[in-house]
Amino acid sequence: MYTIARKLPSKSLTGLLALSPKTISRFLSAAAESRTNKLERISDELLSLSKLERYDYAILFRLKMGLDRFGSAGSGPILTTGSAAGSGAADAPATVEKTAFDIKLEKFDAAAKIKIIKEVRAFTDLGLKEAKDMVEKAPVVLKKGLTKDEANPILEKLKELGATVVLE
Repeated sequence: MYTIARKLPSKSLTGLLALSPKTISRFLSAAAESRTNKLERISDELLSLSKLERYDYAILFRLKMGLDRFGSAGSGPILTTGSAAGSGAADAPATVEKTAFDIKLEKFDAAAKIKIIKEVRAFTDLGLKEAKDMVEKAPVVLKKGLTKDEANPILEKLKELGATVVLE
């Protein structure tokens, strides 16, 4: 009835109440047909979109519906990938600062091998053989899940000894 009221001028609303039920049902079926045609047109347009356009549409639809990135618990499967090229700045996910770092030994000076093995033993609590095997496997991750404050002194010490070390 709301759709009918929107399409008719306000003067016609009083006349609508005087219509027969048959006329009202015919009017309602015409409104339902126009809704069905509209939905079919929208679905055809959605099916004709490229993959990138569908992704952008999914993000826009979720934002307009007020859903967060992951949807509500009972909403079913929803695409949850990062921002695509061509989408607006509002679609970009917030960048999260990395808090856990890995220390990776890229290479080392052969003359300083023994000192590096001793240092690796000191901060990994490995035995001599395990530390030696780990250093010889370079490039290798020496320690995982460190904070930046914990990793920096180890990095500096290994660099002083002649190792090439990176923080990942």
